[in-house]
Amino acid sequence: MRTLIVTAFVSLDGVMEGPGGEPGYRNSGWTFKDVEFDEAAYEIKGREQEETTALLLGRKSYEAFAPVWPTMEEFAEYNAMPRYVVSTKLEGDDDRWPATILRSLDDVAALKETEGGPIAVHGSATLGRSLADAGLVDRYHLLVFPLLLGAGKRLWSDADKDTTKLQLVEHEAYGNGIQKQVFDVVK
Repeated sequence: MRTLIVTAFVSLDGVMEGPGGEPGYRNSGWTFKDVEFDEAAYEIKGREQEETTALLLGRKSYEAFAPVWPTMEEFAEYNAMPRYVVSTKLEGDDDRWPATILRSLDDVAALKETEGGPIAVHGSATLGRSLADAGLVDRYHLLVFPLLLGAGKRLWSDADKDTTKLQLVEHEAYGNGIQKQVFDVVK
């Protein structure tokens, strides 16, 4: 069974919206506008590219990434691997960044049953919440920023559900206040 990893930049209050400057969010760009850059904090992002064998995205993140990521040299490994998009609305993939469209969480569960290495979910707040609520997430790679953003899309849903236990398997704090937290979901 393949490991499904949700990877995210997240504020201390759980917001993951607009970290890179995406339009339409009040605090957009908070990862670089509000916290001093420390290259060491991003080591996990390079490691993710080396260890990941496929990307899984929600429709909105796919539509935002498809015009940009294929031209970015720093994402060469991601651009070379298979991509999957979970969407009931997407008519077809983007020729600039081809992907396989999955129509349901059952399709994601079936993908996890295939041979291969880890699958990473980037961005995709709505998808990440749905995957967690369905018990499909195996690991979280979080860079937690020392910010309280208030309103915004959150990493986790507010669904009334049983406790999900996590095991901290890696962590580090950096001089700029960012914390790396890697959790396995205890099943």
